[in-house]
Amino acid sequence: MSTVNVDPAELAKFSELAHRWWDPNSEFRPLHQINPLRLEWINDLAPLAGKQVLDVGCGGGILAEAMAHKGAQVLGIDLADKSLKVAQLHALETGVANVQYRQVSAEALAAEAPARYDVVTCMEMLEHVPDPSSVVRACAELVKPGGWVFFSTINRNPKSFLFAIVGAEYILKLLPRGTHEYAKLIRPSELAGYARQAGLELAHSKGMEYNPLTRRYWLSADTSVNYLQATRKSG
Repeated sequence: MSTVNVDPAELAKFSELAHRWWDPNSEFRPLHQINPLRLEWINDLAPLAGKQVLDVGCGGGILAEAMAHKGAQVLGIDLADKSLKVAQLHALETGVANVQYRQVSAEALAAEAPARYDVVTCMEMLEHVPDPSSVVRACAELVKPGGWVFFSTINRNPKSFLFAIVGAEYILKLLPRGTHEYAKLIRPSELAGYARQAGLELAHSKGMEYNPLTRRYWLSADTSVNYLQATRKSG
């Protein structure tokens, strides 16, 4: 029996959509729209040029490739084979040489390569695994002392249920139905607790908001729905 921290139904869900990762008008449109915001936020706090960077749960490589364009040496890891193949193909097609991909869990890589990375990112992924605290722990093990670990996920409260699930999946159809399960959403205090237990200190947090009329996303202080946390490992 597999002890890997993965939900087979989640893998199947993203594998089925893999060929559409790089279509900005597909189900992955929100990821394309938020990518510049999260990329600049990461790069402002931890300038990426020349850094060894790990992207956990990289999917089709939207963020991993963008960080490579900033001059980082990037490894993207995921357990969805089809998504990784799409990511590798896109990197080949666009000629991005400083990004690589591997099918491996964060926990397995942490055992193999502890304290190897200057920056670790884990975006829009924790709400899709059975044990998010295990992924946070692995990210902490993978980053060098003094390095940065960035997370983004969705809060768990009535507003997030209304906006991120009912609104985004059923009314606005920004995401396929069933993308998120309310019970798997994570409150900022819970994520900060996982980080603290893993030896990471919360340095900054931001909310991400969306206006369905203008179709615009922006970063703000409102963490009630989508939010990002920047943490550092004590050096």
